[in-house]
Amino acid sequence: MERRTANAERAARQAPPSPQVFAAYRYCEAVTGRQARNFAYGIRLLPTAQRRAMSALYAFSRRVDDIGDGPLETEVKRARLEETRDLLDLVRAGKVPDDATDPVAVALADAADRFPIPLGGLDELIDGVLMDVRGRAYETWDELKEYCRCVAGAIGRLSLGVFGTVPGVPGADRAPHYADTLGLALQLTNILRDVREDAAEGRTYLPREDLAAFGCDTSLDRHAPPPAWGLRRAGALRGGPRPRAVRRGAAAAAAAGPPLGRLRGGHGRDLPPPAGPYRPRPARRTARPGLPCFGAREGVRRPAWPVRARRPAGRPHGPRGERDMSGAPDPRAVVVGGGLAGTAAALRLADAGVATTLVESRPRLGGLAFSFRRSGAA
Repeated sequence: MERRTANAERAARQAPPSPQVFAAYRYCEAVTGRQARNFAYGIRLLPTAQRRAMSALYAFSRRVDDIGDGPLETEVKRARLEETRDLLDLVRAGKVPDDATDPVAVALADAADRFPIPLGGLDELIDGVLMDVRGRAYETWDELKEYCRCVAGAIGRLSLGVFGTVPGVPGADRAPHYADTLGLALQLTNILRDVREDAAEGRTYLPREDLAAFGCDTSLDRHAPPPAWGLRRAGALRGGPRPRAVRRGAAAAAAAGPPLGRLRGGHGRDLPPPAGPYRPRPARRTARPGLPCFGAREGVRRPAWPVRARRPAGRPHGPRGERDMSGAPDPRAVVVGGGLAGTAAALRLADAGVATTLVESRPRLGGLAFSFRRSGAA
């Protein structure tokens, strides 16, 4: 009986959409390609049904986000977000026909029929954007965690509804928890990166109890910190407890480590290791005499490509106030690994005037991005 039900669900997912639904999916894919090009490229390798469902989720989420970040008045934003929630209720109730005038709602309704998408995550996203619209400040870490769960963890759980999990894999039942904690870590990274930009827009996400504990305030219009702040606070950050936003962010990334560890078995070159305590690495040996090499292993022989600089390394006689580099040796560097990142880094160094050697064990550059296989086609 269970096998028959699973076969019926699989057949429903593989059934072609109606022409109206197909057009709605094409609209969502166009929105995704225009607004999130990197994300659109990333999901191109998914099976067709999953790619369309992810595009529908992105188009709806993008609509919510654009309302929150747009130039409308606060009351208008609130009304628009509540209208979007009403539309979501129609999707949840299965009351969006294929010929409805809103292509995002049509595509999302079809995706929810094909996959077990927890649509409550989109309600949480609307709640999180409403927090931004109201200009809510966060007093404690728990309040900030709730916000991150709404705007980031919910996206992970929605994606998990499309991707699914492998039955019988240990820890599969904790996949929603891993999605939540990974979203928490990513959102905290965004918050810590954009502190000044958010403050300029009147938003402060860091908990006030942490700001008070570390002697900070929310007035970031000054170009320099208060006198004597640097040595005292830098010492506290290095030797004492870190701010909770940093400490909990590392803990959240570490909690998402188990699924990354399982994925890393087959794609170890693509995924970073789980977050952990920082340990200084020992000095590396040089791959060639006189050239510093970072990341090379002793005894590994790799072919090298010289990357020619397209402009001189330095000016022997610069303008006044610039250091005279005429007697200094030309800067040199070795980049190990000729994947996309390694090749881009080598070209950037060469453009900066650094004599660069790119080392790669394969007879071609590009790494895993050189080619891929799908449905028997290379």
